[in-house]
Amino acid sequence: MNLTPVITTNALAIGYPLKGGRQKVVHERLDLQVLPGEVTCLLGLNGAGKSTLLRTLCSFQPPLRGEIHLQGKPLTAYSPLQLSLLLGVVLTEKTNAGGITVYDLVSLGRHPYTGFFGQLKATDHRIIHEALQAVGIGHKAQAYVSELSDGERQKAMIAKTLAQECPIIILDEPTAFLDVTSRIETMVLLRQLAVRQNKAILLSTHDLDLAIQMGDRLWLLEKGRALTSGSPEDLILTGAFESFFQKDGIVFDPATGKLNTQRPDKPIGVEGDFTTAYWVGNALIRNGYKPSPVDPSTINIHCHTPQHLTLTSPNSNPIHLHSIHELLESLRREENREISEL
Repeated sequence: MNLTPVITTNALAIGYPLKGGRQKVVHERLDLQVLPGEVTCLLGLNGAGKSTLLRTLCSFQPPLRGEIHLQGKPLTAYSPLQLSLLLGVVLTEKTNAGGITVYDLVSLGRHPYTGFFGQLKATDHRIIHEALQAVGIGHKAQAYVSELSDGERQKAMIAKTLAQECPIIILDEPTAFLDVTSRIETMVLLRQLAVRQNKAILLSTHDLDLAIQMGDRLWLLEKGRALTSGSPEDLILTGAFESFFQKDGIVFDPATGKLNTQRPDKPIGVEGDFTTAYWVGNALIRNGYKPSPVDPSTINIHCHTPQHLTLTSPNSNPIHLHSIHELLESLRREENREISEL
């Protein structure tokens, strides 16, 4: 596998020029790499500079300082045509190309290859068809873009970048306007493109869960702090995630990879069927409990099946329950009993 970075930056500073020769620096000292065959997810709050960074890497706006190299050459060395052969971009704005067909929209990705008159040849039609099939909307080729759902429009825009046959795709919040199913489908598609076609995928997102599941590398961007980069698992286990997301009233739980409104502090032992135990743990965390290894001196939950749970505690007989809802009610009664005995 080729692990040579397709994008590298050195001491990059991003931001905007102001009047009088002054500058608005959004971030600086950025040393970054984007690798082929990987999905890199850029995470940060609104206003952190995600779009500014992506636009700078796309050559849509100049860097304030530092260097950007694309496949080993300075970004400034490429002409617009050369860039279009290497770099496909999908911005967060909704496309307004409602008056053309999906096929015509995707065919625009062939513009760098078709010359001044833009006449499609047999090879171009084959590539457009393959791009439509790759994103799963081949059956929508003759539909108007205005007739598509938000998820289908996003797939059409990704197909357009595939028709460019570029090794790098940069997307600014590609799941921003999508429902839950479409968000998952879009991220799975991008992951498949990276793996199967060895493309370098760089995207910004607010979807923490999907970034952890689908991202090979995460960039954590926040005002006033150095950008942190690494695999999701390393960032979680080293505490980088916890530090990044730690806000008043919000905590990141490294045990589950989720944000919570409080840190669970009441341990309860959980064991048994993996899937059932996972969702029991999810319910416990939501209610302020901390799933832990089984300990005979505390309350424990034995997960046999989703409809067969056993609650045990040192001072009472086992309780057999038939749902997580019943389990939570029993825990509340147990808490109330302990309080009344104090």
